[in-house]
Amino acid sequence: MRKIILRDERHVHPFNEEARDLSIQNRPLWLHQRDVLARYVDQELEVDSLLKVPTNHTGETIVYRDNLFFDQHYVDEFIALARRLGRPCRAAFSKSNKTFMTHALPLSNSYTREGELYLADLWYYPRGVDPAARVEPVVIDFKTLEIGFYRVPTYMSNEKGDLVYQVPLRGLIAIDSWVHIFIADQVYGLFGRAQRFLERANRDTLYNLRILGRALLEGRQVLRCSEVVKIGKNCVIDPSAVITGPASIGDNVTIGAGVVIDNCSIGDNVNISDGCQLMTSTVGDGVFLPFRASLFLTTLMEHSIVAQNTCLQMCVIGRRTFIGAGSTFTDYNLLPVPLRAMSGDGNLADANAPVLGGAVGHNCRIGSGLIVYPARTIESDVVLFASPERRVIDRNVAYEDSDHLKTRLAPLHKRLYQRKGEKEAETW
Repeated sequence: MRKIILRDERHVHPFNEEARDLSIQNRPLWLHQRDVLARYVDQELEVDSLLKVPTNHTGETIVYRDNLFFDQHYVDEFIALARRLGRPCRAAFSKSNKTFMTHALPLSNSYTREGELYLADLWYYPRGVDPAARVEPVVIDFKTLEIGFYRVPTYMSNEKGDLVYQVPLRGLIAIDSWVHIFIADQVYGLFGRAQRFLERANRDTLYNLRILGRALLEGRQVLRCSEVVKIGKNCVIDPSAVITGPASIGDNVTIGAGVVIDNCSIGDNVNISDGCQLMTSTVGDGVFLPFRASLFLTTLMEHSIVAQNTCLQMCVIGRRTFIGAGSTFTDYNLLPVPLRAMSGDGNLADANAPVLGGAVGHNCRIGSGLIVYPARTIESDVVLFASPERRVIDRNVAYEDSDHLKTRLAPLHKRLYQRKGEKEAETW
């Protein structure tokens, strides 16, 4: 099969980087796409639009926009169904798809409305690309499960009484906003992995026996045995650390005394010091967490540092970023006002989320003791000093607001992630 990659050169705020280059589930999106399709594809080509695809190839072809995140389970089902139909097909979603309507559609501008369906930029052609051919929409069941993740008093929750996610066992989402990275990592990724594990455990007796046997052999609880907690090479883990699966830990990872890790994905060369607590979070390669740092439903991209006594809730933090000690990223509006986040078209829009943390771009330096309000963003390359005048971040912070620009030492902090078009302007 041949694959055609449609380039999406739009930048995702606040990272000022294309979606394909952002880390999702501890891998750049383009690499994740390649790995998912590896079993099907033996040729590839990148183009700017579907109209520029060469038509001289007459074999099986899959075409997708490079800002799409899709998991192995979704792609397998999509290709299997498309092959059975034997006609040009396009991925589609109905209004009955709770995951799509709740988590993927808000803040996005990548889907095309067609009647009662929403179409994604993922096509299958059985005999080469033909832009003029009639394309049949293919609706794949996400096998959505409604999972509660937050139990709070009813006066703090929505009309249903609980805060829930619509967790897919297979899914697709366009990465147009930083919120979609959060959804892809946590809802599609970690929550989905946990539910697939439970589903398999409920239907596969031999799998249950294997887990139980491994737990008995190792003298551990079932969810802490090596069948459920996957640990890489050359790791140093203090005996007092508590790691509950399903969880994955990469190579050359150091985990200190009293650390608690629950349903997380940890990359390579990570250092998690004493007393840290990580719950349902994704931690990229080379991350350093000094003592008593706390993560809840949070993504840290590669080589970031979160200093001691800092709490991140439902956040996405870019690569090579430092978050100072004692800072808190909140996730709940004290007043009953809908949370708004930056959408794919660059405007604030309803995030359709009752609780949501913040996002920090790449190459940022955030001072100690700051409080960040829910859904606020800090653009790449920003430096924020802690000062008596500013302890609370109550609005989005752009690069022009960076504190280092007000000092004569500004050249010491290089800007690495300009907005789209600014590099060309500076060169000119």
